[in-house]
Amino acid sequence: METVFLRGFATSAALIVAIGAQNAFVLRQGLQRAHVLPVVLVCALSDMLLITLGVAGLGRWVQEHPALLALTRWGGASFLIVYGLLAARRALRPHALAVQGPAVADLRSALAACLAFTYLNPHCWLDTVVLLGSIASQEPEGARAVFGAGAASASAVWFFALGYGARVLAPLFERPAAWRVLDGAIALVMWAIAAALLRGA
Repeated sequence: METVFLRGFATSAALIVAIGAQNAFVLRQGLQRAHVLPVVLVCALSDMLLITLGVAGLGRWVQEHPALLALTRWGGASFLIVYGLLAARRALRPHALAVQGPAVADLRSALAACLAFTYLNPHCWLDTVVLLGSIASQEPEGARAVFGAGAASASAVWFFALGYGARVLAPLFERPAAWRVLDGAIALVMWAIAAALLRGA
C-alpha cells in the first residue's frame, strides 16, 4: 500500500507542480502574507474533492465498463505522452513564474479568485477528476482510496509549501533554469506513468 500511496503522490505532484495561474496566485498571496491559510486550504480541499470524485466516481464507473476502461487507458496514456512532450518543450524553453503585482487584500475577493482559478480551470478538472481518476481505476479496488490519499497529500503539501514557503521558493521559481530541471523531471514521470498504463493494456 505504501507503493500505491507514493504512486498517487508522485502522479499528482507531476501534474500540479507547473507554471500556472493558480500557483502564481498562491505564491503571490504567500509573498505578501495575505490570507495565506484560507487560500491554501481552499486549493488543497478543492483538489481533495475533485480527486475523490475521480477516484471514487469516475474510476469505479469506468472499471465496470471494459470498453471504456480500455479507452481510458489508451486515452490516458496518450494524454500523458503529450503532457510529457509539452513539459519537455517547456524544459527546452524555460520561463520564470511571474509573481509581480499586489496580493488580493480582501478575504472575500481572495477566496473568490482562488475558487475561480480552481473550478473554472479545465486543466484542473482534467488533471484531477479525469486523469487521476482514470489512473486510479487501474489499481486494485482496495488500493484506489490509498492512491487518492497519496494524490491529495501531494496537492496539500504543494499548496502549503507555495503559500508558506513563498519567500524562500520565489527566487527559485523566478529562475528559468529551475523550471528547466523541474519540467524535465515532470516529462520523465509522465512518460513513465504512460508506459505503466500501456503495459497493463
